[in-house]
Amino acid sequence: MSNWKIPLADTSIGEEEIEAVKDVLRSGWLTMGPITHSFEQKFAEYIGVKHALAVTNCTAALHLAYVALEIQAGDKVICPSLTFVATANAIRYTGAVPVFADITSTDNLNISPDSIRSKIDDHTKGICVVHYGGYPCDMENILKIANEHNLYIVEDVAHAPGAACEVQTVLHSTSNTNAMFKRCGSIGNIGCFSFFSNKNMTTAEGGMLTTDSDVLAERIRILRSHGMTSLTWDREQGHSFSYDVVDDGFNYRIDEIRSAIGLKQLEKLNGSNQNRLSIQKMYINLLKTTNEISIPFIKHEGVCTPHIFPILLNQSNRHEFMEFLKTKGIQTSIHYPLIHKFSLYQRNYRDVKLEICESIEDRMVTLPLFSSMSNDNVYYVVDAIKSWFSKNHD
Repeated sequence: MSNWKIPLADTSIGEEEIEAVKDVLRSGWLTMGPITHSFEQKFAEYIGVKHALAVTNCTAALHLAYVALEIQAGDKVICPSLTFVATANAIRYTGAVPVFADITSTDNLNISPDSIRSKIDDHTKGICVVHYGGYPCDMENILKIANEHNLYIVEDVAHAPGAACEVQTVLHSTSNTNAMFKRCGSIGNIGCFSFFSNKNMTTAEGGMLTTDSDVLAERIRILRSHGMTSLTWDREQGHSFSYDVVDDGFNYRIDEIRSAIGLKQLEKLNGSNQNRLSIQKMYINLLKTTNEISIPFIKHEGVCTPHIFPILLNQSNRHEFMEFLKTKGIQTSIHYPLIHKFSLYQRNYRDVKLEICESIEDRMVTLPLFSSMSNDNVYYVVDAIKSWFSKNHD
């Protein structure tokens, strides 16, 4: 239970998930098996891809994506700095180098295609896009850049299960197709999803990779379980008596308990996303005339699935603002401290300058947003914000 009057995020776990977990416990089979297989199939259908592979978390998904794509030491991958640190850390796990690109604008906090283009050199192998906050990146222009330079694309979809955008360019194709809406996670080579407890759908911890490539899917399937050619469930079913080890693998398996929760959460995802969108629109309507703040993504194109609600203070008095909301029982956060400014990264990125990111890094505040948030909750947060600005203008 939260001690906050209005927490930053909240989970929506119901009796359906509880009963699903009980069913798994009663079954006696807890490790990766038939429930996980069903979860993967249904998730692949939802995203619109041939393959979905469940793993222990999104960081593991990102790591597997880079290994499967054969990223190596000395290679470079362009990614945003305005994201959770795992986006860049997973690149470093392979010995490769993250190259940080700027955001598009203060209205669109996603990675900038122009900045991506300016960072490409002979060592660049790929691009990692993050659909920040549940708002799709400019995938049409990013696809064109990837095709022009023969780069792969990894989509970090941790914030955006169900989000979609219109594209007509096909990755690694010389021809265009008719414009179509495609879900995030089905546009690049590999999509990586998070099911952490604060996400739009949760398994407590967990992740998923999505791809249309049979070759990548098979390699990921082997890599996630020690490089083994068969799994415990295969041997339980009599499909195999032993196994070979054919690759340097990892223990990134999910379990049946979390997959059971995931199946129920997937059934609720569209409704949850619609609730989040309604809350986002309510916030915008109530705050758009507040001159002291700016609101990104107000007119963002595509199907959006708001995961967080970021605002920008027009004056940098963030600490006092957040402390005031804390006294009202309102939890806030910052999404995100810039990765290239962290102590670990400053060793090698001290000279990196990202003009737009750095112009807002002291002004960003994330307000509460979760699918069960009531209208009264939103009014309470907005009233507190307006009272802060009124108090500080007296």
